[in-house]
Order: sequence, then structure tokens, then C-alpha cells
Amino acid sequence: MSATSATSCALPPPLGPEQEEQEGSETHMSVLWYAGQLAITYYDTEDCSVYFMPETPDNEDLKLLQKVIEELNPQCLVTSAKQDQNIAKFLTNLTATAGDKDIGKPEIVLFPNTDFGLEVSKQRILSRQFPFIPSHMTATEKILYLSSIIPFESPLMIRALGGLLKFLDRRRVGVELEDSSIAVPILAFKKFVLLDTVNMDQDTYCVLQIFKSDIHPSVYKLSSGLKEGFSLYGILNRCRCKWGEKLLRLWLTRPTRNQTELNKRLDVINFFLLAQNYETVVTLQNCLKNIKNVPLILKRMTLSNTKVSDWQALYKTAYNAVCLRDTCRSLPNTIELFQTISRVFTDDLHYIANLISKVVDFEGSLSENRFTVRPNVDATIDEKKRKLMGLSDFLTEVARKELETLDNHIPSCSVIYIPLIGFLLSIPRLPNMVDKTDFEIEGLDFMFLSEDKLHYRSARTKELDSLLGDLHCEIRDQETLIMHQLQTRILEKSEVLNSVIEYTAHLDVLLALAVIARENAYCRPRFTHRHGFHIKDGRHPLMELCAKTFVANPADSGEATRRIKIITGPNSSGKSVYLKQVGLIVFMALIGSYVPAAEAEIGVIDGIYTRIHSRESVSVGLSTFMIDLNQVAKAVNNATERSLVLIDEFGKGTNTLDGLALLAAVLRYWIRQGPQCPQVFVSTNFHSLMQLELLPDTPLLEYLTMEAHQDGEELIFFYQIKEVSELIRNGKPIKHLDHPSKGDRMEKCKSLVEKFLSIDLDDPQVDLEEFLSKEVLPSAASVL
Repeated sequence: MSATSATSCALPPPLGPEQEEQEGSETHMSVLWYAGQLAITYYDTEDCSVYFMPETPDNEDLKLLQKVIEELNPQCLVTSAKQDQNIAKFLTNLTATAGDKDIGKPEIVLFPNTDFGLEVSKQRILSRQFPFIPSHMTATEKILYLSSIIPFESPLMIRALGGLLKFLDRRRVGVELEDSSIAVPILAFKKFVLLDTVNMDQDTYCVLQIFKSDIHPSVYKLSSGLKEGFSLYGILNRCRCKWGEKLLRLWLTRPTRNQTELNKRLDVINFFLLAQNYETVVTLQNCLKNIKNVPLILKRMTLSNTKVSDWQALYKTAYNAVCLRDTCRSLPNTIELFQTISRVFTDDLHYIANLISKVVDFEGSLSENRFTVRPNVDATIDEKKRKLMGLSDFLTEVARKELETLDNHIPSCSVIYIPLIGFLLSIPRLPNMVDKTDFEIEGLDFMFLSEDKLHYRSARTKELDSLLGDLHCEIRDQETLIMHQLQTRILEKSEVLNSVIEYTAHLDVLLALAVIARENAYCRPRFTHRHGFHIKDGRHPLMELCAKTFVANPADSGEATRRIKIITGPNSSGKSVYLKQVGLIVFMALIGSYVPAAEAEIGVIDGIYTRIHSRESVSVGLSTFMIDLNQVAKAVNNATERSLVLIDEFGKGTNTLDGLALLAAVLRYWIRQGPQCPQVFVSTNFHSLMQLELLPDTPLLEYLTMEAHQDGEELIFFYQIKEVSELIRNGKPIKHLDHPSKGDRMEKCKSLVEKFLSIDLDDPQVDLEEFLSKEVLPSAASVL
């Protein structure tokens, strides 16, 4: 479907290479914890939205709160001064240790408990003016409207929201320089949940290289921040709009075990991968790249600070959103995302696009660098513009009449119009006009001197001021009034624009995942409810892009057998890459992406724990080995039968005996758990683990190795995983074969040559075949 069929409006002229403004995003969070229930609300300055999490159970260790803080990295954390000792202790530890982690140190803001009162918070919410609520609504209608968005039946969340609104009004976040009558803009209320989220810490994200920040190579951008390096996010990010990139990053930080949601995402990717849908993919991507920063535009509208480029960006967004809706309506309704877009992208988008197209004069706005109105929108403005256009000829005639009444020494004059000042008579400065007293002319009021031109008010210019007025300012004032009316109408329809941002982001991410899956021949993972997974010919998604040839390897983990893998092999044989490959394939499946494998069947996974690289930090004050111990301890204490644990060379940071004992103890602990142990992949060079039989013989264990071959003094790696041979497992010595020295072999060769030369080939009694079989072949075998 072509874009022109979506709406009858014409596209505005291009602005040239458009660069959207990037404003720093901040997050301000309000938290309350009471009787094992956690309530969180936060304000995101990037989209001017308030997000709320309904009351959710959280233990006294507050792990859920820790996960949210690590994900959002708030600048301020607001809570009540009257809190339980558990959250008080948590906040104390947070400010003490935040600087040692990748998250910043949040500012803790304590308000009196009365500011978090339930009735006070309700009143604060209901009395606030929100731009997305139509102004014609009565108080009762407003309460009903808000109750359909905000769960007032969650008292702890309402109290947290009330405290957040109090904080925003006191700090005036984002409107510090605006008039005190302008409130902090809140464009939407949105719900967020962390249920079914797979547990992964920052160490796991780092070693699997899911995100990687590099310093920007441009010297002009060194101070502006970092750029994304070679990472999983970097290769998956084929998004066409900013909100798609933001949602992809969110999905990567929130892998889920909700198989229903994952299959919905995979269904959309599967549809886009069909060859007959290639043109549809191109059409959707062309529309998505024109979805602009709508929340920023709506924020400027609430502050009455809209720019000319904002109107064009908003028009493009509404226009292309209509095109997306019409395209999705032609696609199968069996896919929920297409059905939702077809329903949620209402005719309000067409209304917004038509309204902007009929009111805004894009060409005039660009030339004058301000908001201008199209003809036939307002009759008064049209009349004043006609007067202004014909003013030049009229003023020439007035100047001619003024010259007739002036002194003969004045050669010429002109009547000019200056906005905010009015009409003036301009006369060239004569040589005899030196002092200000020389500027006085009878019947004229001297105003000012500029560029050797004397400017006066005459009776005719005063009459023009009273008849025509200040045309420029009057036109601007009336056009500004129309702009405010247009902004009000659009803000009343902002709900559909927020839906556009939400669902176009989903569409953009799934299109990006489909593109990378097609380019790299990824397969669709299958989900089961068993504990384990099966991967056939798996590949490392990053390493295969760097290596000329990449050897695929399988990975299997059963429910009751082969749940603990012990992988050996020489250094550089590919053990670490294999561990990361398994972790990345499972992780990609848990965000709803296709995976780099021939086949993949993924069971229930509730967490991924790693001990692969030591993230050293001087500020932590711990040795490398102690950091390794902490990482393994986290896996031992938190991993369940549904968890995946990846351990690489644990124990090498201390002496061999202690390291071997620690590794064996950890593995024996998991073995004692039986089928309830996690799925463990361990790479090690401690062959004594097998040779000394430190681990019990159990079907839970499987010994693997990375295949290699020694060719003379050179070690050849095949990067292929296989079962460990009995030779390595038992540690039996290889029988030594004595080979003759080089001198002995030379003597045998000389003796054989001498025998051959002594033979008389002319003698018919000589049997050459017998000589070859009895002398040459045995000697050759011993020599070679």
C-alpha cells in the first residue's frame, strides 16, 4: 500500500538533513515497602511519562527492588522518612556500594510520612491538570477517566505516586527555568511489571558481551558520552526509530520466561521471514523511520515552546502511523500485534494529520522561522496579510504626498513600517544637519537616527498607525492564538500518539530481529516446560562474524541426566567461546529472538549465572580470586533446577590443590541435589578432577573435551566438542615406542644398497621378486 493512499493530505516540504535534539534522560523514582509488599513509581524525563508498578511481593532482602534500580539507574530515589528498618538498611548499603557498580549513586530524598498519606496522595492526583485529559470533562468524569488508567485499589502504589508528584512539584524537574505557574509535564501513565523476568547480574551481561560501551572515536563527541561497541545489542539493533532502539535495550535487560509472550514475538518474526512478505517488510520499515520523537514534541506543547520542525515531525509521524495501520489491516489477524495496531491506531491519527495539514503553512513557517497559518483558516488574518502585501505601493504613494509638504532642500523621503514601532517617515541626513537641534523639522516629531537616515512621525504616519495598526504583531498574535488552540486539540488526542510510540517500537524491534535472522540464517527456538535444552549446531552470534570459518557445536542438557558438563581441552581450543555460545543462544531465545543454530529447544530458564571473567576494581578492595569466589557463591546460593550456570577455569587464581578442592566441592554440592541441580557447564584444565575420581560416578555428569591434534611440534585445533576418551579420563600412560636413530637407519639403507649392487641382473637364477619381498620391504618398513 502506498503512503499516499493512507490520507488525502500532502506531505510537507522536507527540512533537509534533520537531526532530532537529544536531551539527557533522567529517572526519578518513588519507593514504598510495607509488610512484604513493594510499590514503585518513577518519572522518565525522556518521554514525560509516569510509570507505576502495582504492589508486588518482595522479601526482606529486597532483591526485586535491587533489580529495578540496576535496570533504571535513577538519579533520585524518594521514600518516606518513616520506613521499615529493612529498607533503611537497603538504602544505606545502596549509597555505599553504588559507586562500585555500573549504576550511579542515586540521591536519597526523604519526605515526611504525611506526604505519602493515602488521601493526600489521591487528592494530589485528582487535582492535577493533565494535558491528555480533555478540558471539557467534569470532575466526576475526570475521576472515572483516571481510575481507568491508575489502579486506585492499590493503596501502597497510590501513596508512592503521591510522593513522586510532590517531589516533581518541589524540584520542578525539566521546567526549572519556566514560570512557576507551569507544572512538570506528565503526558501519560504507564504500567510496568518485572514478573517472569530471568535473573541475570551485571557480571553476566558483561562476560556475554550483551552490551559494550566504547569511547566515541570522534574528538568532538568525547565529552558527550559513549557509543555502542561490538556487542549483541550492536548486531541486533537494526531499528529504524529511536523508540525501537530503546525497547530493544529494554528487552535485553528484561529476558522473560513467559513462553506465551515469547511465542507471540516469534510468530511476528516468522511472518516477516516469509519470502512473500519481503515487500511488506520494506514498506513498514520506510514508515517506521519517519516516526519521530513525539513525547518531546508533546512536552514542548505543554510548555508552549513548539518549534517549526516539531509540527512537521508530528505531521510525518501521524501520516506514517496511518500508513502502518492500513498496512497492518491487510495482514493476517491471527497475529496479535497486527490486530492491536489495526485497533489502537484510531481515526484520531487521521484527524491530527488533517488538522495540521489544513492549519500549518509549512513553507511560510520555514521561511519566517515561526508558526504561520495557511490561507482561508482565519478571515481576519487573511485580510491583514492582504493589507501587508499591498502596503509597499500604498506607502510609496504616501511618501510622495509627504515629500510635497517638506522643504525643497530635502531631496527624497520614504515611509517605512517597523514592527512594534509603527509607520515612520524616513529622510536622508543633509550635510548641514550636525547636532540634534538641526534634526528638528516643523510639523514632524523626531524619533531616532539610523544609518544616516532621520526617522520622524508625521500626521499621516500617526493616521496610518490608527487605521492599520501594528500589522506584523497583530498577525503574529492571532497566529499564536491559533497555534495554542491547535496544541490543545492535539494534546487532547495525545493518547493515540502514545499508543503509536508503544506499538511502533514493538514492530520496529521485531522487524530488526527478523532482518538479522534472515542475514545470518538463524532458526526459531522451540519452548518446552521441561528442565533442560537441546541445541543442534549452535554458533556464537558475535564470533561467527569475526572468524573466517566457525565450527558449530551442539549442546544438550537433560532433565535427569547430563545436567553437569565438565569440559577440558588445551588453552585456546575454544572452551570459553563454547560456554558463552551456550549462554548467548539461551539468552536470545529468552528475549524472543531467533537463535544462531540449526535447531534449538529451550526449557524453562529462571536465571543465568556466570563465572567467566573477573571484573576487577580497586574500589572494591577484593583480590581477583575473592571476586571469583563471590561470583561462584552467587550461583551456588541462587541457582535452581531451572537455572543455567557457566563456569570457566574456576580455581586457577590460587594454588592448584586449593583450586581443585574448591571446584570439586562446588560440583559435589550440585551433584548431591540430584535432578534438582542446575544446568552446569564447567570448563577446566584440572584433569585430576577425572583422573583422581574426585566426583562420584553419576548419570548427571558428562565429560567433554575440545578436539585437538598434535602434528609434530604444532598443535592443531578442530574447535569441535566431543566426549572425553578413556585415556584422558583414566590418566593411563601411553606405551612408549622406541624408534631407531637416524644413524642406524642410514646404515641399514647402505647395507640394502650394497646387496642390490652385488646382484648380477644377467644371471637367470636371480629372483628379483624374492629379493624385494625378503630384503627390501622389511628394511623399508623398519627404516620408515
